[in-house]
Amino acid sequence: MAETIVMGKKMNFEAQDRRGTYTTKLDDAIKKFGTDDLLPLWVADMDLASPVCVQDAMKKRAQHPLYGYTVYPERYYKAIRKWMKKCFDWKIKTNWIVPCYGVVPSMNFAIEAFTKKGDGILIQTPIYPPFASSVKHRKRKLLDNTLVYKNGKYEIDLEDFETKAKEAKLFLLCSPHNPTGRVWEKEELEKIIDICIAYDVLIISDEIHADLVYEKTHHVIGNFEKMQNKCIILNAPSKTFNVAGLNTSYAIIPDDKLRRRYTVEQNRSGITNGNPFGIAALMAAYEEGSEWLEALKVYLWANIEYVNEFIKNHKLPIKTVKTEATFLVWLDCSKMGFTHEELVNFFVHEAKLGLNDGKSFGNAGEGFMRLNIGTSKEVLEEAMQRLLTAYKERI
Repeated sequence: MAETIVMGKKMNFEAQDRRGTYTTKLDDAIKKFGTDDLLPLWVADMDLASPVCVQDAMKKRAQHPLYGYTVYPERYYKAIRKWMKKCFDWKIKTNWIVPCYGVVPSMNFAIEAFTKKGDGILIQTPIYPPFASSVKHRKRKLLDNTLVYKNGKYEIDLEDFETKAKEAKLFLLCSPHNPTGRVWEKEELEKIIDICIAYDVLIISDEIHADLVYEKTHHVIGNFEKMQNKCIILNAPSKTFNVAGLNTSYAIIPDDKLRRRYTVEQNRSGITNGNPFGIAALMAAYEEGSEWLEALKVYLWANIEYVNEFIKNHKLPIKTVKTEATFLVWLDCSKMGFTHEELVNFFVHEAKLGLNDGKSFGNAGEGFMRLNIGTSKEVLEEAMQRLLTAYKERI
């Protein structure tokens, strides 16, 4: 059992046996990889138990035998307000918060609310796949401000960003960025903001990984004064506290007109009822989960360091892009000597590892794979050993 001590308190983290829980990570492996004979380290949830405060809240709610239609209580809004102030020094108002079913649905509601077919929408690949697919499914024009990979780090091509902003209505920002693990610096965001204001581009910011930042500071896009009337922030406790299956998220929209337009579109979808367990989980997590989160970050960072050191010590021809946030490690495998198709085949059929194919994040992901380190040290040790053994058999 992995023990972490934070503020004098011991907290334990170990991978849970998820068999029989209908988990995507396991039960969709055959459909995704064509085999279940592998170690799955792909879909972005963790193998680690949610904090005890969340477990207790679930048990308490489950003890009541009725699970009917549920409203969002004042306590729910207060929990979000206090979390934003404590974690990001962002003071928000209750009426800015619009509860929702998930960040991806919210992104789609925003696309429908603020653009029409043919309008340009900016994204930055390599990017979490629903960014691109949401734009394409709604027949908007995809404008790709491809991130620049330079000296092992991703940067924004601001000249290209400005060129494409001239024909964009929306910018779908991923902050922190998935899959690259970048935490955008304040100066980077200020430059993006100025460009978007100059060309009247609304920013929709997915900040679902904002709580899982290491050695950096996350800057909420809505906390920039000049963005108050030009942004929508999407967030949820799902990545932070491993409660993604409870389908509970929220949008924060400071501007009244934007909020009304967005809410009309969300209401049209029919997804307006609260999930009683998701509401209980959010309130418990945000009210009581701070110390657990600090311990979790210590634990995850140790896993990240382990992967980095293993690859370095065993001289594998793989570079780990510096992970500034998330429990996802972006692996640069371009020096392994494979075509991308050979690379995917190597991981799945030779190393017996189920990682995310880098090209699923766009063509800029060619030669990369995404590894989920939100599991036990023992699982990661097994994964790294499989990788090393398979590569040695190749050379």
